[in-house]
Amino acid sequence: MDPRTVGERLRALRKQRGATLAELSETTGISVSTLSRLEAGRRRPTLELLLPLARAHQVPLDELVGAPETGDPRVHARPIRHGAVTWLPLSRRPGGLQAFKQILPARYPGHDHELQRHEGYEWMYVLSGRVRLQLGDHDLTLRDGEAAEFDTRTPHAISNPFAEPAEVLSLFGPQGERMHVRARPKGAGSRP
Repeated sequence: MDPRTVGERLRALRKQRGATLAELSETTGISVSTLSRLEAGRRRPTLELLLPLARAHQVPLDELVGAPETGDPRVHARPIRHGAVTWLPLSRRPGGLQAFKQILPARYPGHDHELQRHEGYEWMYVLSGRVRLQLGDHDLTLRDGEAAEFDTRTPHAISNPFAEPAEVLSLFGPQGERMHVRARPKGAGSRP
């Protein structure tokens, strides 16, 4: 594991996410000077330093150290628990569009969710169950088979106040990338 190569990967990941060294330090608990030396290749990357960086950048550890490709194209999703919600990442690459499957337990969160806003654009599709989407002045119930897309700078909250769990497929573009869904209208014939 060449420290310069790992450092270059770390710097590229941080810049792709638009984070400063100070922001990354706050997220990982690693000092700014240590992060700077790691990115410059002047500090040996240890497991104790790489694990929090992989979590912060949302990439597998082997991607940080440049492990050889296994040739297996499947995405081996490792569940991420955030409170009561389980997230299954369905894409491997940092930055750009990210795909997730979310599992919201019944009666989540158990109280009114505070509306939030942040940079990005989201497209969501309810695979099973129902979810509540509060979006600006709208308060919607989405059922299985329904989709919604929205600019995440609009105040929003996603919850499950219902008696059964819900599963949601979510595509998120942190820089506001929009999803392009292409489907042929019902009754449309095949293209010439």
